[in-house]
Amino acid sequence: MTDADRDGVRCMVLRGGTSKGAFFLAGDVPSEPAERDDLMLRIMGSPDPAQIDGLGGAHPLTSKVAIVSRSDRADVDLDYLFLQVGIAEATVGTLQTCGNLLAAVGPFALERGLIEAGGEQTTARIRLLNTGDIADARFATPGGRVDYAGDAAIDGVPGTAAPIELEVRGEGGVLPTGRVAEELDGHRVTLIDNGMPVVLLDAAEFDVDGDESPEELEGRADLTASIERVRLAAAELMGVTDAATATVPKMLLLSPPRRGGAISTRAFIPSRVHTAIGVLMAASVAAGIRIPGAVGHDLADLPADEGAPLGIEHPSGVFPARVRVLRAADGLWTASSSSLRTARKIFDGTVYPRPAASAPAPTPSREDPR
Repeated sequence: MTDADRDGVRCMVLRGGTSKGAFFLAGDVPSEPAERDDLMLRIMGSPDPAQIDGLGGAHPLTSKVAIVSRSDRADVDLDYLFLQVGIAEATVGTLQTCGNLLAAVGPFALERGLIEAGGEQTTARIRLLNTGDIADARFATPGGRVDYAGDAAIDGVPGTAAPIELEVRGEGGVLPTGRVAEELDGHRVTLIDNGMPVVLLDAAEFDVDGDESPEELEGRADLTASIERVRLAAAELMGVTDAATATVPKMLLLSPPRRGGAISTRAFIPSRVHTAIGVLMAASVAAGIRIPGAVGHDLADLPADEGAPLGIEHPSGVFPARVRVLRAADGLWTASSSSLRTARKIFDGTVYPRPAASAPAPTPSREDPR
């Protein structure tokens, strides 16, 4: 490995879905978590609310990192580790994954030679190291190269691009406590994890109509404090360590749909409100509202066809989430999900981190999935 401070680090910046992140080959960055986290903070320009001295865009949706390698599992092509880099704080989270950046993992791997094109379309099987889930990503590769141009549009991203089909399969049940609903801090909640740990809440219980802007919700100190109390209680039940600084679970306020979808959402991620919705957040919401008795089930407008996509409304539009929810004979609820995303290569080159001598020390990682 080269001297990152002097020689820089090979890096590709890609948009994946409604997120943007810095992508690295695992062999180009330190394998030791503390050393890796320190480097990523210096590359992204954290801690600093503006991230003025790095690649970060001063928002959780643009302060993300993906580290990709060939997998050592015979039935998997790629391993994908997601890092949520703090902005104003020197933190690097590994407890969650990112389904939006997942859309760009296959194209990045082909660009870097980790996989070969499979013809006009290429399918990559990806292990999400943060969660252990397995995903299949199918994307266009005419002539053996990634084609980013196309006519697929997703809400929250201007213009169109080539479609990328994602299918994510989890292992085990989707209800961490085994209960469809319970009460926390005086509020009825559903704890669910269909690729992303989330807490489903009835927006009306928090005096939220459901059509407020992210800025309006973030400006209500009483609301954010109330949601944080519920989040901390839920985190303990969901096995999240160091909940006060963790980026999961995500908090979803649900209300009746307004734009022809199945449900309306406002997602706290957790301190900022998402301007759209994450892929796996949408998958967890869609699975939850399919379960009778769960928070949101009675608020939702569910299609009669159980295979039909569920329109998950969010501040920027509607996310079509396809989920299959099954209940086993022993009562265990399981689910899988599929979605359509797009991605685009923005930059490929060498990034130079802020010198170590001038950077604040990082907060130690909580739990590294590797």
